[in-house]
Amino acid sequence: MKKLLILVPTLNEAKTIGGLLKRLEIFRINSGQNFDLIVIDDTSSDNTAAIVEAINYSWVKVLHRAKSGGLGAAYRAGFVMALDSDDYSHILTMDGDGSHSVDDLASLIGAIKPGKSLVLGSRWIPGGSIQNWPKYREYLSKAGTRYAKFVLGINLSDLTSGYRIYSVELLETLKLETMYATGYCFQIEMAMAADLAGATIVEVPITFVERLDGTSKMSRAIVLEALIQTTRWALIRRLRPNADNLHYVRKSEPEIN
Repeated sequence: MKKLLILVPTLNEAKTIGGLLKRLEIFRINSGQNFDLIVIDDTSSDNTAAIVEAINYSWVKVLHRAKSGGLGAAYRAGFVMALDSDDYSHILTMDGDGSHSVDDLASLIGAIKPGKSLVLGSRWIPGGSIQNWPKYREYLSKAGTRYAKFVLGINLSDLTSGYRIYSVELLETLKLETMYATGYCFQIEMAMAADLAGATIVEVPITFVERLDGTSKMSRAIVLEALIQTTRWALIRRLRPNADNLHYVRKSEPEIN
């Protein structure tokens, strides 16, 4: 039976990664859920990768990247590894800083639909919440999603959430090699690509907890990138309606009678 693969990108998460892996081990034992996990380490200078390897869980591996290319590049590298294997049916993405609660994992897995599908952990639907965020961060996240939702015409409530489950069937239909977003707008790009591919998308409420240890990767440059790229995608979709579909979705082979 094929199983779930969890991808966790890291950049200097020595203070948090061990605790996350231990919580996942407890969930694994208590739930009986069979999964593997790849820590995608972008040249951390604080021994993040060494900490993971020292914990030595049989279901955890480390992908050492030679240089830091941003969140999007890290996830795409993980997707390629997953698709090169025949062991997995679904890929779950989550942060390594503890902001994505393992307590929400069961409900995300339980929402998986057959076929091309995306389960999206949402902070902005009933039952979803944020802990320890300043008001300006909450406003920024909500405003960004509302803007992207409006200009891209995608009816989802949390386009920037990174707590997700992609079916391998969906990922195989996407042209991952043509994607280029590096920061958090990678999440918007993937949601847009899933929508263009005709995936079944389900939103599940999650509790997002702002990190208590380590340093946030959010910056003005990341916010600006998301604004510029989203506006660019919106213009392309209006001026060349079929261009995005051709860019992101592989053309299915015609059936031979």
